[in-house]
Amino acid sequence: MAVHILEEAQRCLNCKVPQCQKGCPIHTPIPKVIRLMLDGKLDDAGRMLFENNPLTTVCSLVCNHENQCEGHCVLGRKGAPVHFSSIENYISSTYSNKMTKGPAPSNGMRVAIIGSGPAGLTIAVLLARKGYQVTIFESKDKIGGVLRYGIPDFRLPKSVLDDFEYHHLVLKNIRVRPNTTIGTAITIDDLFRDGYKSIFVGTGVWQPNALHMKGETLGNVHFAINYLTNPDSYRLGETLNVIGAGNAAMDVCRTAVRKGVRHVHCFSRTSKAAASKHELDYAMLEGVEMHYNKQPVEIVDEGVYFEDTVEHEDGTCETVPDSRTLYPADSTIIAISQGPRNRLVSTTRGLEANERGLLVADACGRTTRPGIFASGDVTRGARTVVEAGEHSKHVAEAMDAYMQGRELEET
Repeated sequence: MAVHILEEAQRCLNCKVPQCQKGCPIHTPIPKVIRLMLDGKLDDAGRMLFENNPLTTVCSLVCNHENQCEGHCVLGRKGAPVHFSSIENYISSTYSNKMTKGPAPSNGMRVAIIGSGPAGLTIAVLLARKGYQVTIFESKDKIGGVLRYGIPDFRLPKSVLDDFEYHHLVLKNIRVRPNTTIGTAITIDDLFRDGYKSIFVGTGVWQPNALHMKGETLGNVHFAINYLTNPDSYRLGETLNVIGAGNAAMDVCRTAVRKGVRHVHCFSRTSKAAASKHELDYAMLEGVEMHYNKQPVEIVDEGVYFEDTVEHEDGTCETVPDSRTLYPADSTIIAISQGPRNRLVSTTRGLEANERGLLVADACGRTTRPGIFASGDVTRGARTVVEAGEHSKHVAEAMDAYMQGRELEET
């Protein structure tokens, strides 16, 4: 692997104006990292990656590289781009095992992190580096949020998250309270009572979006986010219909194939899938059959009735009369994204949500109640891991400024 990685790294042109870095949402200094590795400074390269993005190992595996760093590489205009994802994974996974640095000297201030998804983990690490005493409150039994319970193991091995917990949380003395939902026995007011100087909310979006159509409550109908949380709990039969064609739908399809479903059909209401080309190509390679311009109209025990659709130039779709067709299946999974659960909002004075149930927060993550910050999917809806990480870096700076009593320098 190292020979391959070195050969790939040697293809980098070390551009003065690196388009790859511009294409990366979190602005990883890609040419500098590659140059450090080629100069034999692997640890320095790894340190640079983690200082910029605590979730660098995760991002090397799950980012949409074809549209981000690699999609902007100038070599890709006439040939193959430098596959920085492989280089990043090699450097970060190698260097992470060498991390031994303990916690920074305490500044005496406590910070509560609600939710241990990409946003929460990023902010926890960034604030711990500044000496804050960080406690993560996680409603599930292990850290990771959507990383652990929403992304299949074949895309993101759980061992990556286990390594992260040790090298970033344990070594930095970040405490984790698993199986603890804030808004039930413990409220945000309780956290402030116990001396937490500020609170971060990164609870993600775990409420499935429904189709609100006839048949959605049948016993063989499920939601994508629920299925991906624990696919071994489901008996889907031999044939599965998946409604939706985004990346989550591809995860469902590919997981179902691995769990023994023999025939997997995926339906998009438009003429193309919303998923990345990479994920779509793998799903089709693994035997998933795609169906385009299909609008579900009713779910029955025997499958799903779809009608054909016609797309207009303005992007809207309308169904074709007399095109109602049954696509038989033993089970149906609905994969049309998800929204937030609002228990936290309903139990917290002064915390506002918009009409979609998302927390209201400014660009720096400041919510409508002083001392409470938020970022990630709970404020902007379902986004990518790297987008959550990038936004969370700004929120961490805003939290630090708030707790230190200084004005935030706007950028």
